[in-house]
Amino acid sequence: MLRCSGLPQCQHSLPTSLRRPFCLAPLQHRAPKHSHRHSLVTRALTSNDIRPGTVVVIDKAPWRVVEFLHVKPGKGAAFVRSKLKNYLTGSNLEKTFRAGEPLEGAIVEKRDTQYTYLDGNQYVFMDMETYEEQRLVKDESWAKWLTEGMNVQLVIWEGKVISVDVPKSVELVITQSEPGVKGNTAAGGSKPATLETGAVIQVPLFVNQGEKVRVDTREGTYLSRASS
Repeated sequence: MLRCSGLPQCQHSLPTSLRRPFCLAPLQHRAPKHSHRHSLVTRALTSNDIRPGTVVVIDKAPWRVVEFLHVKPGKGAAFVRSKLKNYLTGSNLEKTFRAGEPLEGAIVEKRDTQYTYLDGNQYVFMDMETYEEQRLVKDESWAKWLTEGMNVQLVIWEGKVISVDVPKSVELVITQSEPGVKGNTAAGGSKPATLETGAVIQVPLFVNQGEKVRVDTREGTYLSRASS
């Protein structure tokens, strides 16, 4: 009986005709690596601590704070009105917390990667240190801002990639937009414009097709023309 202490030694000890290929487990099934990662360690949170981007656990699921507002009414206790997004389902939730209410902060890891290409309906990201690939099915919340070669962060919770963090602002080319009507541009106003990624935003009337614009990815809004 043949014995081996490890697959690589065993492969090379067998005759070529008996060797079998082997493959590594997909990236999503491996334990996250921490050598060059940005990890967010959980801490005791209260509703007074939340900000846009804070990740909290509600009903055993991770939710990202999208908007928040501290309210101090003339009578009664202060409270925090918030808008949350579920990382797992993509659903939105408006929730009100009492001021100072204890919250459970989610333990998440953010892994630096680069979006490399689209393969069918899968977006392929590469770890630029290890060159390992991660494939994710399209999620409109981040996919509509991606261009090949963009540096992004994969958001990992309990060993599973749950989302992609794109830069807070990106520069994209307008591929379709109606020209502004003369006389209206000076008075202000806006019009829809389709970007190279397929996202549609509102832009000022003076911005034209073919121009590159800077966009706020959190709000999905026009910021300015891109600097040349």
